[in-house]
Amino acid sequence: MGTVLTIAGISIILVGLWDMFHQLMHPRGSGRLSGLVFSAVWGLSRATGHRLGFALGPGTMVAIVLLWVLIQGIGWALIYQPHVSEGFLYSDGVNPGDYASFAEALYISLVSLATLGFGDVVAVDPWLRLVTPLQGLTGFALLTGALTWFVQVYPPLLRRRSAALTLRALQETGYAENLHELQPWAAQIEVDRLTERISDICVDLSQHSETYYFQVDAAGVSFSHHLPYALALQRAAEGSPSLEVRMSAAKLGTMLDQLASTLSPSFVSGEGLEQIFAAYAADHPRPR
Repeated sequence: MGTVLTIAGISIILVGLWDMFHQLMHPRGSGRLSGLVFSAVWGLSRATGHRLGFALGPGTMVAIVLLWVLIQGIGWALIYQPHVSEGFLYSDGVNPGDYASFAEALYISLVSLATLGFGDVVAVDPWLRLVTPLQGLTGFALLTGALTWFVQVYPPLLRRRSAALTLRALQETGYAENLHELQPWAAQIEVDRLTERISDICVDLSQHSETYYFQVDAAGVSFSHHLPYALALQRAAEGSPSLEVRMSAAKLGTMLDQLASTLSPSFVSGEGLEQIFAAYAADHPRPR
């Protein structure tokens, strides 16, 4: 029985670590379990009209970190359970017989994972004395990884907001409609600048897929709703008599195609740029 629990515990631990690695360190930034949680929470939010607003993304990230803690806690608890209470030394006043063996093992696991070190329970079995510090290292890695994750997620969101403001300004000034009246070099610079912004967003959505599930708190910084104007600008530049502007339009078109392939089918479904971008905008309703 002890061997079965140990194998089960190790398997659960590895599943949790694998998901952490893929979400926090893999270039694609998409853990299987984490992705399922994001998709499930987003689906529930969509069904209720996204009432949580911009709190949804950070709240889901917190839930995923707690899930990682729970997975590690249960996995290590299964390893400790066969050794409760013979493999541990208890301080005065603590009677392990007063608690269920799994509850006691879970307590030991969570204390070790949090690196609290209360000192009321100490491993005495040589094998346990070896693995308990490894769990402490796992807990430290989980904590630092989670903090880094929260820090890294906001630069992509800022770049998306910045791109939305740029597109909004271009739309309000009628840039695409009046592009044929501009000097070719001026039009080329603006189109190339927008291409760079779209390129950054493609990379952000690939490496930080969790950022897709963040809402905005103002319509003016909603990239999904201003994105169609990038397509209008690309088509206007495509019809320019200037070769340089047409080449810049081709680069922007390539980036828009790449963005569409990043969005579909990973996040939305659709055929063609207009349909995919429309689905993207529908999936992120304008803030009330």
